[in-house]
Amino acid sequence: MLSKREKELIAEIWGRLTPVAEDIGSDALLRMFSTFPGTKTYFSHLDISPRSPHMLSHGQKIVLAIAEGAKDISQLTVTLAPLQTLHAYQLRIDPTNFKLFSHCMLVTLACHMGEDFTPVAHAAMDKYLSAFAAVLAEKYR
Repeated sequence: MLSKREKELIAEIWGRLTPVAEDIGSDALLRMFSTFPGTKTYFSHLDISPRSPHMLSHGQKIVLAIAEGAKDISQLTVTLAPLQTLHAYQLRIDPTNFKLFSHCMLVTLACHMGEDFTPVAHAAMDKYLSAFAAVLAEKYR
């Protein structure tokens, strides 16, 4: 699915974004909540206003999980196993939301990275985030 160069590029991008994980993650979440209001139902117990501590914290958790998975994409299923179980059995998140979030993350990356988000980077990241969402949804089958 991903070439060696694409895997390296993805790992490099997430390595650069880890220091701003709160900003990237909370922006992507805010985009998802604004664009797809139905996704807010899973967060009714949290303050999901822009830059709230809950948004920053959860956004950071998401970005760090994505970055961790990018370190060795061939082991994505193993890396995400605890998150699969959490989201499928405890939180019972609709797996469609993973795809919606992936789309919002792509838009966020384009905004934050500007010209560094080249067509090649965009295509590679789209493949990776699609794989990430698919792996998270595996426990639903």
